[in-house]
Amino acid sequence: MTDAIKTESLGVADIQKLLANLPHRYPFLLIDRIVDIDADRSATGIKNVSINEPHFAGHFPELPIMPGVLIIEAMAQTAGAIVLFNNGSGKPGQVFFMTIDNAKFRRPVVPGDQLKLRVTKLKQRGNIHKYACVAEVDGFKVAEAEVAAMVSFPVEETGV
Repeated sequence: MTDAIKTESLGVADIQKLLANLPHRYPFLLIDRIVDIDADRSATGIKNVSINEPHFAGHFPELPIMPGVLIIEAMAQTAGAIVLFNNGSGKPGQVFFMTIDNAKFRRPVVPGDQLKLRVTKLKQRGNIHKYACVAEVDGFKVAEAEVAAMVSFPVEETGV
């Protein structure tokens, strides 16, 4: 007899779940929704890019382009969110961005674009998580990077 194969349904996190789990707030919460969540292994973050975002006032007024560093931050927020959703402890945690490796930018992201941030876990060692990330607009790769973060949970008081 063979063992049954365990399957997990892919989940979705709306803005309310993101606000409940991530410390970021406007104007620095850079994802609107996460779809296709497969535990902490992979997910797709969604960022609807709008001309109303404050960075477009200075980057660049005549040709608004989303700064690459904010695309990387959106990737990291997507990865960090799924780690927090699946921490298993039931306690709220914090995610601290540690490294960015192999970042490449291929096309500009402009107002009106929908940025899809695909994150896939590469490895985990203790509380350190590393993800491969690809940002796409209309099916075209606009950026990619590997990001790592450390997850921290509050220390419980012992009463001593």
